[in-house]
Amino acid sequence: MKMLTTALAAAALCAVSTGTRAETWDMPMAYAASNFHSEVGAEFARCVGEATGGALEIVTHPSGALFGGAEIKRAVQTGQANIGERLLSAHENENPLFGVDSIPFLVSSFDEHERLWAIAEPHVAAALEEDNLHYLYSVPWPPQGLYVNKPVETVEDLKGVKFRSYSAATARMAELTRMVPVQVEAAELSQALATGVAESFISSGATGYDRKVWEHLSHFYEVDAWLPRNAVFANLDAWTGLDEATRSAVGDCAAKAQAEGLERSKAYTAFTVEGLKEGGMTVGRAPEGLVVGLKAIGETMTGEWLDRAGDEGRAIVEAYRQGQ
Repeated sequence: MKMLTTALAAAALCAVSTGTRAETWDMPMAYAASNFHSEVGAEFARCVGEATGGALEIVTHPSGALFGGAEIKRAVQTGQANIGERLLSAHENENPLFGVDSIPFLVSSFDEHERLWAIAEPHVAAALEEDNLHYLYSVPWPPQGLYVNKPVETVEDLKGVKFRSYSAATARMAELTRMVPVQVEAAELSQALATGVAESFISSGATGYDRKVWEHLSHFYEVDAWLPRNAVFANLDAWTGLDEATRSAVGDCAAKAQAEGLERSKAYTAFTVEGLKEGGMTVGRAPEGLVVGLKAIGETMTGEWLDRAGDEGRAIVEAYRQGQ
């Protein structure tokens, strides 16, 4: 007992003398552990642990195990969790800038998207800080395609289809295509498809592959509508409570995660599209009539987003277009 007491005292003295203390942050995530976003998050957490010498440990909780997707941002804002990952465009109703990555057909490739994000990122980070959140990094999803349970040639063919929405943009798209929007989080998608609650959705090949949607849907049309981002952010009070050396280490790991996540997303695009084919889905470019109709809807949605986002949003889009 005396030896244990002495050891504990020595450990405490060491922590005081180095100005650090071991701390654990829980990190809720909405997507499955096998999803590349969750894998990048787990690698980020390991990087932080190693870079801080164990002073800060981040424990990831994928598949909505700790908080559901819709609850994550609020949980981190209020300090129920110190860090989390969330699809930012799902919160466009709170601030239009959170949906800058989901303006339909503004960008359709990784290169275009990265140019847009280089302009938008500081604005989004500032918007998050207003919500008591410190932006750390974000990773794009592959270009978004349309999943549906039947062949589709035009927008008119989508009328009445039950469409899984996860953001203001997807709900508005459903309205303009005369589909029926149904709010479904990623963790609930498989069940919604199996029970017929949803019959269609727009997402990347990654989501469809992870959820084995070929068990319920027949077609995946590549329309490259947008490339939304999953962002990782920390509670601002918790972040400022870290010492400077720890913040620097976390920042370095975040930059590494963003760069590696982008490359993982690019590689995962081709892999998952092939996986959908192997699962039995019909996969290919969208028919011309469908593309024309969706792009017309995209123009309407872009105008609506610019009206909501005001001068700041217009400045971002204009800067991007001028650089094309």
